[in-house]
Amino acid sequence: MPRVLSGRLDQPPRLTVKQLAAQAQRLNQAVPYLAAAYRQALNRWQGDPVLRLTGRPIITECYRSSERQNELFALGRSKPGLIVTYKRGGDSKHNQGPPTPAIDVAFQLADGSVSWSGLLLSKFARLMKAADARVVWGGDWVTFKDRPHFEVLTAGKGGDKRG
Repeated sequence: MPRVLSGRLDQPPRLTVKQLAAQAQRLNQAVPYLAAAYRQALNRWQGDPVLRLTGRPIITECYRSSERQNELFALGRSKPGLIVTYKRGGDSKHNQGPPTPAIDVAFQLADGSVSWSGLLLSKFARLMKAADARVVWGGDWVTFKDRPHFEVLTAGKGGDKRG
């Protein structure tokens, strides 16, 4: 379980120096305007007296190798777990770059746990989309709701250009 500097539930979660460094490294992998949208949304979240107590948005993944993508694709298929992606290695926006046009977000809670709450992600999605109209939230997709996923559209292969 991640260590948290602030274990009090009446205080916003704070990340350790190591966790902050990991966040900066992941954010630096993103395309500049996606990174800027995330920073703006994060600042608005942390500036809100209620939202900041619910959890701190964190980037769980940005760039991922095709091998990592295939590991995730195997979940719920050839490996135990829930299906978390329909994209194989090389087909995901996470496999492009860096800079990468996709990030996955979760929330660090005050007790040190990590949450992928749909409610928190939908609130954060509003801030992300308000920060930059090019941001697309996976929770808005019709067929597979990928709520932790945020991306910016890029020209590329045919199809819906998402993933």
